Amino acid sequence: MLKSFRYTAALILLALTISLETVAGTERCATDDTGQEVCLEQPASRIAALSPGATELVWAAGAGDQVIAVVSYSDYPVQAKQVTSVGSHTRMDLERLMALKPDLVIGWVTGNPPEQIAALKDLGLPVFSIEPRSFEGVSSTIERLSILAGTEDEGFAEADRFRKGMAALKKQ
Repeated sequence: MLKSFRYTAALILLALTISLETVAGTERCATDDTGQEVCLEQPASRIAALSPGATELVWAAGAGDQVIAVVSYSDYPVQAKQVTSVGSHTRMDLERLMALKPDLVIGWVTGNPPEQIAALKDLGLPVFSIEPRSFEGVSSTIERLSILAGTEDEGFAEADRFRKGMAALKKQ
């Protein structure tokens, strides 16, 4: 009986260990606004935001501390002014951007030059393209960015706050 209990306990411990390792190694995936699924092996820790809107949304997602590159006119929140600029949304300095070693690039579907976005992808960088066109799109973008950055608690709370604020304005 004791031998059977030890064997069962050992199996349960092994199963829990495997489950925890699987969860820890789980990819973080989100579908961007072009329909592409972007997956990261771990939360992004070096994010490049290639539009002022992307910068604001990454901060809203709780990942401002992970932003290592922005573009001109990224001035909100004020902390964004202290982040290295890699040009403008219409022409990035790709060499400067690559030197910063981002592990996630947030692109703007209709604002960034397609050839530069393609070049970043060709260089192996994960590019998550955004183009929210509604209030719900803003909330969804915040949530998806927080998944990629590993800041789900902050990001989902902010998205919920934004939804409730928009609902209250609509009600007025």
